[in-house]
Amino acid sequence: MNTRLHAKATSSTAGRWVKTLEGYRAFHPNPLPPDIEWTQTLGVALANASALVGKLAGEGRRLPNPHSLIRPFVRREAVFSSRIEGTQSTLGELLAAEAGAAVERSPEDLREVGNYVVALEYGIERLKTLPLSLRLVRELHEKLMTGVRGQHATPGEFRRSQNWIAPPGATLAQATYVPPPPNSLIEHLSAWEKFLHDRMLPPLIHAALVHYQFEAIHPFLDGNGRVGRLLITLELCERNLLPAPFLYLSAFFDATRAEYYGGLRGVSEHGDWSGWLQYFLNGVARQAEDALNRAECANKLLERWRNKLAGDAHAKVAFQLVGVLGANPFLTPRGAQERLGVAYNTVMRAISQLQKQGVIKEVSGARRDRVYCANKLLQIFEEPPQLKPADEF
Repeated sequence: MNTRLHAKATSSTAGRWVKTLEGYRAFHPNPLPPDIEWTQTLGVALANASALVGKLAGEGRRLPNPHSLIRPFVRREAVFSSRIEGTQSTLGELLAAEAGAAVERSPEDLREVGNYVVALEYGIERLKTLPLSLRLVRELHEKLMTGVRGQHATPGEFRRSQNWIAPPGATLAQATYVPPPPNSLIEHLSAWEKFLHDRMLPPLIHAALVHYQFEAIHPFLDGNGRVGRLLITLELCERNLLPAPFLYLSAFFDATRAEYYGGLRGVSEHGDWSGWLQYFLNGVARQAEDALNRAECANKLLERWRNKLAGDAHAKVAFQLVGVLGANPFLTPRGAQERLGVAYNTVMRAISQLQKQGVIKEVSGARRDRVYCANKLLQIFEEPPQLKPADEF
C-alpha cells in the first residue's frame, strides 16, 4: 500500500502526526535520541534501577546453578508477554507440557507461548554471532509467528500495508494509533537500527528509548509487542548488564497495563519522555528485586533438598533429579530416564526417595505415564509479582 501524505502535519518532541489524503493521521517518530530533561527525579530512578540490576548481576554470578534456573525465568517471561496479547496459558501449564504431561489448555495458546520461548532462546544464542539489528529482528519475528494465530502476518517480513491499533473490530478510521505508512517504514527502521549501536546513553535509558521507538514504528502486521519486549531482554544481554538473562519486564507491563500503554501514548501525543523513562526504570527496579528474590528462594530450596539427600549413599540419582527440577518443577519417569541416561527402575527408586522427602508429589492421578511436581518450587515461580501501586510510579 503506497499511502499518500497530506502536506499538513502536527508535531511534538517525539515526532509528527501527518494527515494522509485518505483522511487519517499517521505518526512519524523523530530519530532517536530525543532531548532528555535530566531532572533529579529521573536521575534517582536511573540510579536506583542501575543499583538493583547490579545487585542482581552480582547474585547471579554467585548462584551455583544459574543456567538451570534461567529456564523457568525465560518461560515466566514468555507467559506474561503472551498474556498481554490475550493468550491465557499459565506457567504451570507450559512447564507441565514441556515435561511431557497432558494439559487442558488449547494447543494454540501453548504454541504461542512456546514460540516466545524459542524466539528468546534463539536470540540469546544468536547474539554470539550477530548484533542487535534489523536482520535479527526479522529472524525473531519468524520464530515467534510461525504456525500460530497471526501467521497470515508474514512471519519474518516487515509489513507492506498500513496497520493500526484499535479495539477489536474497529476500522482504521476508529484507530487509537496509526504508525508510519509502509512507504516510509524503511526510513524509520534504518534510523532505529543506527541508534541501536549508539553507546552515548546509559544502557537502561537506551533500552527504554529503543522499546518505545520500535512500538511507535510497529514494523510488522502482528507480533510487534512481543518482539519489542524480547528486544529489551536481548539488549540487556548484549550490553553485559547481567551474566544470564534473569531480568524481564513483561510481568511488570502486564500488572500495570494501563500505565504501560499510557506511557507509550504519552510520548507520541505529548512528548512525555520523562514520564515514560521513569515508568520504565521503575519497572526495571521492581523486576530486578523480584528476580533476585525468586532466584534466592529457589536456590535455597534446592540446596535444602540436596542437603536432605547428601548423607544417603543410595540417593545419587535422586540428588541429580533435584538439579533437573531446578530447570522444570514437573517431571515424568520417562523424561527423567532420558535426561539422566539411567534405567527406568533406577529413576523410579529415585522418585520414591524424593516423594518420601516431601520434594515431589504425584499430580496426574494416572496409573501410567504419571507426572510429578515439586509444588513448593513451582509456587516460587508462579507467585504474582509484588509491585508498588500505580500512584507510586
